[in-house]
Amino acid sequence: MKHLEAPWRSEYVTGASSGEGCILCGIGGDTGKDRQNYVLHREKGFLVVLNRFPYINGHLMIVPLRHCPDLSGLEDGELGTLARLLVKCEKALVHGMDCMGINGGWNLGSCAGAGIEGHIHFHMLPRWSGDTNFLTTVGETRVLSASLDDSYNRLSPYFNAGGGER
Repeated sequence: MKHLEAPWRSEYVTGASSGEGCILCGIGGDTGKDRQNYVLHREKGFLVVLNRFPYINGHLMIVPLRHCPDLSGLEDGELGTLARLLVKCEKALVHGMDCMGINGGWNLGSCAGAGIEGHIHFHMLPRWSGDTNFLTTVGETRVLSASLDDSYNRLSPYFNAGGGER
């Protein structure tokens, strides 16, 4: 019998991460623990962070620091920053993860798949041909080929000064 190991998922499965308050606000306000929280970048009221419970290696989230439930609650300046960060994340994923494509979007409400309701955030997921298989559909299991630390190390140069572009 083969075993798939994903020890970082135990926090999610046991509900240990569901404490008081908004987890995204907590990460946003805890600047002293950016590396521990997998925060890659902060810019004008936003942060870019690796999803701690990713669907695939390099799964990024763009999060406004201000607790805001939906797009209509963002101000014009914030929307401009968001657009710039979407481009920055796209470049980081293409160059840092060598991906062949990207899925992206946001979920409003639990019926739309929102795992964290009430604080809008945007997902960007690198994709490769053949990165999904029968395990996801039949076994309800995802295989991640790299750790969060590996993804952080691959992506962080693209958010530091200089941009890290090839």
